[in-house]
Formats: sequence, structure tokens, C-alpha cells
Amino acid sequence: MAGALVSEALGLVFTSNRGEDTVSVFAPGAERDAFKVGVGVKPNGLAFDHVRGILIAANVGDPAVPDSHTVSVVDIARRERIAEVKVPGRTRWTIYDAARETFFVNIASPARIIAINAREPTKIARAYEIPAEGPHGLDFDPATGRLLCACDAGVLLAIDAASGRVLGKVPLSGAPDVIFLNLQSGRLYVAIGDPGVIDVIDIGSMHRQEVVPTEAGAHTLALDRKRNKVYAFLPQSHRAVVLADGA
Repeated sequence: MAGALVSEALGLVFTSNRGEDTVSVFAPGAERDAFKVGVGVKPNGLAFDHVRGILIAANVGDPAVPDSHTVSVVDIARRERIAEVKVPGRTRWTIYDAARETFFVNIASPARIIAINAREPTKIARAYEIPAEGPHGLDFDPATGRLLCACDAGVLLAIDAASGRVLGKVPLSGAPDVIFLNLQSGRLYVAIGDPGVIDVIDIGSMHRQEVVPTEAGAHTLALDRKRNKVYAFLPQSHRAVVLADGA
């Protein structure tokens, strides 16, 4: 398994199964009724439009396989893949903005964010050039309409989702991985495996508020927005750190 996503609206869990090029769909407590749908090569990031029942899987692809960098579009009710969208390079993370009815997907190289319209999910609607190497973690601030893109170059960019214009940037402690935004507090959490920290970014002022030590190689986070807690998983010591957001 490479990625996991929960739809609270429908009470479903989705996983991307990189080793077998499928996605799984199940309801908690009813795992025996789970089903799988075949997708592209090495699925990773997932995003879901619960109104239409459309799931997308951003596929990492294989450099040895031509045209394998794609985004798969799955109709959950029909339990089938309905489209395969070619993208310009290796995908990273993906999110869905319900207000704009748009999926956004990070592309590592060439550095891009692509947008796919949920009403017509068979093609790229637009693409934004990103002025930093390796777009990786991705989140969205609905209050301001900004995409928050953490890049391998060690910088966080705030990007206007309507125009693609860069509105601000914050230096990071290193190359980032997973990011999560707590809308209540206005703080963005960026996991950085080397040197092993979490950068805490105030997205209102666009500055780094705090650097929290974790452990070398710790690059996976989870955010509990109801309890305002952040969980960081420590691979070397087999522990998890729990941080109170304080919203």
C-alpha cells in the first residue's frame, strides 16, 4: 500500500496498492465487502469527489514504460476505471477542491501542478509551472484560494489556484514529504525526513513559526482536525510522536 484516503461523507476508505496497480475501496467494519479496481502503473496519491463518486489515483509510473505517468479516474458506483489521463512526468501528491470542482496533482519533473476538472475528468484542464525543483507535498487553503506546495528544493510556495501566480514562499529545513494544513489554527505541518523535523508554518503571515525535532527518516504525518493533534511516525525507534496543535 502506498496511499490511503478516508471519505467521512460516504464512510469509505480508499488505498492505493502500488505492488499490484490497483485501488481498494471498503467501509470500516465491512472489510470483507471490499473491492478493487485496476489503475495505472504504481498508484500513489488519492483524491475523491464524494458528490460524483469519482476517485483519482496519481500514478508514479515507470521510466522504462512509455506513457506510464498518468492519473487514473475511477467511478466508485460503477466499480471501474473510466479514464486514464496522461501527465507530463512523475506524479507526487493530489488533492480535491470541492468549491472549484477541481483535482490538483503535483508533478515532480517538469515541475508542475496540473488541474483536472471533476465535471470533465478525461483531460488536463490547465497546468501551472512551479519555480522550484520537485513539487511534493500539496494542500489547499479554501479561505484564500491558495495551493500550498512543498518542494524538494526546500521551499514552500503559496500559489493562487485561479491563476497559478506565486503569492509567497517560505524556506524549509530540508526536502519535504507529507504536509497537512489545520484550517482552525492556520498552521501547516511539513514533515522533513532529513534532518528529521516538522516545520510549522503560519500560512497567514507565511513564515516558519517553529521547528519540532522528530527523528531521521520521519517523513509521514497524520492530522486529527477534530482533536487538533498531529501524529508523526518515527521509523527508526518504532514510535509515534503526538503534538497538540493548540488551535
